Amino acid sequence: MARIDDEIETSFPNNRARFITNLIYTSNWFQNGVSDFIKPFGISLQQFNMLRILRGANDWVSMNEIKKLMIDKTPNTTRLANNLLQKEFVERQRSDVDRRIVYLKITNEGLDILKSIDNSDFNYMNYMDKISEEEAETISNILDRIREE
Repeated sequence: MARIDDEIETSFPNNRARFITNLIYTSNWFQNGVSDFIKPFGISLQQFNMLRILRGANDWVSMNEIKKLMIDKTPNTTRLANNLLQKEFVERQRSDVDRRIVYLKITNEGLDILKSIDNSDFNYMNYMDKISEEEAETISNILDRIREE
């Protein structure tokens, strides 16, 4: 991969502008790679994220909690859940106390699709072979600092 300046054929006024553009470009590049990989499994990147949240919880999780934990904070968690329900990857139940609260739980079929993905040839960590643990920590700390309020 070429330098960001060459990839998008532009110059930047400073390194901070170059950094943020490079960050967004690389994030999209990586996200597209993962999306292309999981497409044959019949799920989207957002559905994959939702299933991983539910697998980690190993119990019923409210839709509000799922929305909070999603990497992509899109407002379509209900649609994502409905698609996963149709594929029988999740179960849904409403709260007995407040019918507006909806809970999801991963099914065995959902666990199986995640296991198939986990056992496949794709390993996103291969992308990380080009940087050291120390570099990864530094970059991660910088990204955390950017999000500080």
